Amino acid sequence: MAFWAQIGSLLVILMSAAVRGRVEKELSPECREFLYRGTPPTGLEHRSVQFICQCYNKKPRYVTLYNTEDHIPIYSAYIFKRSDGEKCVDVPWMYEPQLSTSSDTDEMQPFPSGYMHMNFEDAQAVLDDYTNAILYERGTLNPDEHQDEPDDKASTYTLTNVVPMVPDLNNRVWNTQEHIIRKRLNNYCHGTAYIVTGITTSGKMIRRENMKRIAVPTYLWSAYCCDDYDHNTPYNERYRFPSFAHYGLNEEENNGVVEMSVQKLEEFLKKTTFVNQNFQIFAGDCVPPASGRIELRNIKV
Repeated sequence: MAFWAQIGSLLVILMSAAVRGRVEKELSPECREFLYRGTPPTGLEHRSVQFICQCYNKKPRYVTLYNTEDHIPIYSAYIFKRSDGEKCVDVPWMYEPQLSTSSDTDEMQPFPSGYMHMNFEDAQAVLDDYTNAILYERGTLNPDEHQDEPDDKASTYTLTNVVPMVPDLNNRVWNTQEHIIRKRLNNYCHGTAYIVTGITTSGKMIRRENMKRIAVPTYLWSAYCCDDYDHNTPYNERYRFPSFAHYGLNEEENNGVVEMSVQKLEEFLKKTTFVNQNFQIFAGDCVPPASGRIELRNIKV
């Protein structure tokens, strides 16, 4: 039986104690806080997946659904933090010890030197997988530009948050869209903004030493939900609240971003990836709680 066919029943079984940075078959309470209404996307159908509560410096930072067979994240779900868009510098790429055969830590760690990575490369990507992958770059699903605190930014530099992206999409198209979303949410989202960014797989694989190592996405997609927003937002932005979405083709050509409603993105993904007809990114389609009052608040730049 597919893992996601059981996810509804699994999610109601809460863990009795808080768990930090753990690879999980079910979501612990502290990891659910990164998801709108504490609920992950439903209706996904994929084998060999694990939740990773991405933990850095003794604190959970975001959640990733990771495919241990294709060595690629299916999505990362995080809370957007208002920021100036500055990138983090001098952060080493990290791996997830909880995906190794044995580990004494729940936190992501810098890659070790030498051949120690052979102890955990069966379940996740390693730096060597990208060394000769000249057609692709490491692209983060949860980008550091959408975080503010240094530790939150640093936590995005783990290969469990990385997918292979063609350079033009990564450096020009997708990066530009990340800046657009950052400015939009900075200005008009008053409350918590939840973002889910994911991929669809293509069947293409990055190979190393004649072994299939990393699945290459066909599309990247992203959706945000902010149900507490400025109702005086200019019309050209107001219709993009409380939620909106976009996707892009992971190719050097015809890779322009397509923006659309979350519901239209869901319909698109139902035709292009492993989801069923119950697929939903945000619980209740990010419909905000009923409220009879509209407040006028200052716009934050």
